[in-house]
Amino acid sequence: MEGVLNAIADAGLTRDDIDGIAAFQIEGSAGVMEVIDEIGLNVRWFANVGIGPSQISAIFEAMMAIETGRARHVVVFHSSCEGTVRTTLGKGGSMPGSATAMPQRVSGPTEWWMPFGAPSAGNHIAMYAQRHFHLYGTTREQMAQIPIVQRRNAGLYEKSIYSTPLTMDDYLNARMITEPFCLFDCDIPIDFSCALVLSADDSTSGLRRRPLNIEATSTVLASRPSWDQFDDLTTMMLRDVGADLWKHTDLTPADVDVAQLYDGFTYIAMAWMEALGFCGKGESGPFIEGGQRISLDGELPINTNGGQLSSGRMHGWGYLPEACVQLWGDGGARQVPNDPEVAVVASGGGIFAGAMLVTRS
Repeated sequence: MEGVLNAIADAGLTRDDIDGIAAFQIEGSAGVMEVIDEIGLNVRWFANVGIGPSQISAIFEAMMAIETGRARHVVVFHSSCEGTVRTTLGKGGSMPGSATAMPQRVSGPTEWWMPFGAPSAGNHIAMYAQRHFHLYGTTREQMAQIPIVQRRNAGLYEKSIYSTPLTMDDYLNARMITEPFCLFDCDIPIDFSCALVLSADDSTSGLRRRPLNIEATSTVLASRPSWDQFDDLTTMMLRDVGADLWKHTDLTPADVDVAQLYDGFTYIAMAWMEALGFCGKGESGPFIEGGQRISLDGELPINTNGGQLSSGRMHGWGYLPEACVQLWGDGGARQVPNDPEVAVVASGGGIFAGAMLVTRS
């Protein structure tokens, strides 16, 4: 509730101005009914959205509600107590197949994965990374630049979970989780709440914050929706989304000043770089080698608050707020230089993916 109220106030609105609300609701997270009742909203449109094409699908649904005239000011939110759940249940306690998370017998594709000890999306993403390593010569030293650079960013962000510097030796000596991913390739379960306000173009005059524009979005799925039978496992659904995004704007990858890329596991961020055209197919390893290109003062600063690897897993919901902070110039010590005007936000991996371009007015 506090996050929703803070977002409304930060926009310079009141509860009476909000006529729409949407939430990404999964098991254990709050839904719109609780919030409507708790803070006394009177809305013309609302939606609880599950995973959809992406974890941020509730944002896309809110945009459509505004575009079709169902609402003028929509607050969107997601919250989770996954950090507490993981701590309470112990190591692996909330993983699929555990006695505390679901029945012992599983069905669907999972029944083929569980006998081989692969209950996690991380197991699949790790195999995608291995395939990329095999085909293109990608190395762990190259991939390490993502958590190393993001940890440096996190050290400049007061709300990060991990802020101490991460060295290459730290990374290479960390325990392996699912090859080639070590501990520092995996995001961190946390408790969090995230809320934003989306408004119609003609309803932003006089608001507290300078409005930002959602320039383009994409949630395309042009290939088989399968974790293990996709036609090119090094790309995932990201390939189709990334290519489609640029069809809805005159902007190009060269126009992007800052990128907030899903990093549930490091390789996903690399796959997004290729999918969005920041480098060629198979070239993300050399592109990030040394870390300079993706640092705050580089040509493509990524995950400026540390991302999910250092600031905590927010199920893809931390990227859009951080993009807004950067475009407003409010990043403080972690602010990207040279007055950024265009940000890309990409959420999801595997068979879930969505992306958007955000620009200054």
